[in-house]
Amino acid sequence: MTTPPPEEIRFRPKFWPVVITIPTFFVLVGLGVWQMNRLAWKTEIVAYREAQLSVPAVALTDEPVQVEFRRVLVEGEFLHDKEMFLAATLDGRFGFHLITPLRRGDGSFVLVNRGWIPPGMRESWLRVDSRLEGTVAIEGIIRSSPGRSRLSPDNDPAKNYWFWRDYEAMAAYAGVDAPPFMVEAGPAENPGEVPIGREFKVELRNEHFQYVIIWFSLAIVLAVIFVVSQRTPLEPPDKTTG
Repeated sequence: MTTPPPEEIRFRPKFWPVVITIPTFFVLVGLGVWQMNRLAWKTEIVAYREAQLSVPAVALTDEPVQVEFRRVLVEGEFLHDKEMFLAATLDGRFGFHLITPLRRGDGSFVLVNRGWIPPGMRESWLRVDSRLEGTVAIEGIIRSSPGRSRLSPDNDPAKNYWFWRDYEAMAAYAGVDAPPFMVEAGPAENPGEVPIGREFKVELRNEHFQYVIIWFSLAIVLAVIFVVSQRTPLEPPDKTTG
């Protein structure tokens, strides 16, 4: 019994698969490269913030430019009648960050994010114990404004509802001349258990490596499918002619 010769395969790509596959392949590779750049950028930001948080706290200065995430110490008296409420979540629960102007010993002001409160505690009489009186010392971190995202609703100063950190508008609402940053208080417990301060740790999602894997994997799969699908058996010569 004679074994038939192995079937010869030829790579013969057709016009439309080429037109569709090649641009798509380069788009997927481009997305992978873009995510690699984003990964490097995000990694640098995380490293910078962790470095700032590892440095001991220093006294807040009057420099016009402050360093984001630098740990600082500030003393003064809270203006509780000027409280503002910035929409925020804590462990999936909706509530507000309690923003309160602090009058320093030299008469200057700074906005302080004292921490998170549940929505049912907006009224100050419900948290009388938390209204620290007299001179207080706050350890926190410098937070600049990330600006308004496209999904952020308009702030509503008339109702004292704030959805993004517009420090200039907040200072104007409180009637104080405060710099364009905020001191975010740390985890020190407040009387009455609220507001709840923020832990000094970097909470920044960094999933770009996963996207790098996804885009490059899709590009490889597309290339394999294209090569396999465009291979066709070579027709044997017609022995009845010639």
